[in-house]
Amino acid sequence: MINELVKDMVEAGVHYGHQTRKWNPAMRRYLMKDKSGIHIINLEETVRALDKASHFISDLAGKKRKMLFVGCKQQAQEAVREAAEAAGQFFVNHRWLGGTLTNLATIRQSVERLKYLEGIEKAPEYKAMSKKELAALNREKNKLVRNLQGVRNMDKLPDALVIVDTAKESIAVAEARRLRIPIVGIVDTNGDPRVVDYPIPANDDSIRSVRIILQNLVDSIVVAAKG
Repeated sequence: MINELVKDMVEAGVHYGHQTRKWNPAMRRYLMKDKSGIHIINLEETVRALDKASHFISDLAGKKRKMLFVGCKQQAQEAVREAAEAAGQFFVNHRWLGGTLTNLATIRQSVERLKYLEGIEKAPEYKAMSKKELAALNREKNKLVRNLQGVRNMDKLPDALVIVDTAKESIAVAEARRLRIPIVGIVDTNGDPRVVDYPIPANDDSIRSVRIILQNLVDSIVVAAKG
């Protein structure tokens, strides 16, 4: 089964890192020899890390705890949304709003604003609004939907974060660390595994790579939740 997983990872390009000049020395333990100036990730280390992370989130899911999936880069957006929805978890896949964790009350205010805008036609002031005003409110609503759709029901802090590209999502990492919320993170060769509780060394620029890692995590959550 492990050999089959490694085979799938190779086909998905999970082992391809960044150019050697862009690496983070803290990733050294997870790497093999570079190839043509590209760092190669040791997939045995990836499988080991994925197994450890899967056990952690499986335990959380078994206790009915909630997780927040984060990944706003274009390659990860759909995969993050699909993974979170399949696992019944929260997600941020468009833009990380500063304070999403450290200032959750403000985020909840934005959610209430979104609910108001979604029901604007029932508001007493609706009939008095001009087409220009309604168009502006509609643009505001669409922006809020984009940013908040995955966290609109998150009325308290999550028990863990699952992050794609911990280097890019550094603000999310910083907020979680400040609040001591555990992080499971896909860390590429340019990332710092030391800021993540459960780092998974893997290519975070390939859609197929991101999907295979997330799918394994989701499978662990779904199985545990059913149990």
